[in-house]
Amino acid sequence: MARKKIALIGAGNIGGTMAHLCALKGLGDVVLYDVIDGLPQGKALDLLQSAPIENFDTRITGTTKYEDIAGADVCIVTAGIARKPGMSRDDLLATNAKILRQVAEGIKKNAPNSLVIVITNPLDAMVTLMRRATGFPKNRVVGQSGILDSSRYRTFIAEELRVSVSSVSAMVLGGHGDDMVPLRSRCTVGGISVEKWISNQRLDEIEARVRNAGGEIVALLKTGSAFYSPASAAVRMAQAYLMDTKEILPCAAYLEGEYGVHGCYFGVPVMIGAGGVEKVIEMELSPKERKEFETSLAHVKELVEAMDRVLANQ
Repeated sequence: MARKKIALIGAGNIGGTMAHLCALKGLGDVVLYDVIDGLPQGKALDLLQSAPIENFDTRITGTTKYEDIAGADVCIVTAGIARKPGMSRDDLLATNAKILRQVAEGIKKNAPNSLVIVITNPLDAMVTLMRRATGFPKNRVVGQSGILDSSRYRTFIAEELRVSVSSVSAMVLGGHGDDMVPLRSRCTVGGISVEKWISNQRLDEIEARVRNAGGEIVALLKTGSAFYSPASAAVRMAQAYLMDTKEILPCAAYLEGEYGVHGCYFGVPVMIGAGGVEKVIEMELSPKERKEFETSLAHVKELVEAMDRVLANQ
């Protein structure tokens, strides 16, 4: 059986980390693409030289040519500028929209049957643009958002209680921005509601930190944004697709009536398998969560409208 092929569009910190994870997990051969000549080739060569130590036989190549992603089963897109201190995800809109249109053309021409996972921020607008520009069906264009946000929620709860992260179950829905929706009603520790463990006031503080978790890392790094955790989240999605695991993961998916949302990408739990986004999982939300859900949805729609205005002027 031929190995699967994974194209990573953008060979920065996230791209390089994803290439490493794909190799370690044996998910398939990897092509690192970037517009900066030498960057993808150098990272690919460095990773390849670790193969005998880590005992993997993954083929890793670096390129500046879209033709080299031909036939990719999965394309994961990180191309774009990263956030700097003081910038919101929305501030990246104009620059990254221009970049994403070029990326979409390269994917459409060379990997027309691939699953496309978008990481580039502002996520909800960029995944919308990717689907429009490629013309791919909704099940084959998806955004990485809620897996990362949910992981941050679980991390902070586990740290607060000093328990294993594996004992914490949590989910974050909504747009990948400052008004995302941590579902307190669905958060459990050892199967017990988190509200039995932590006061509501403290949970408010933890959830505020979840919403600003990306900004917190940007402020600390000063010259970049998070990359280890976003890379892990995207590779988890790719693995579910390539291995047909039918795993339920919170992602930015295109909704056509689910949750009362029509014609919009939004963060909700979905089943990912060999068919891509095979099913949207609908959950009951508390009145407070529903209100926050609607607030986040309104912001995503505003963001997409702002993107449309930007693109009309480019």
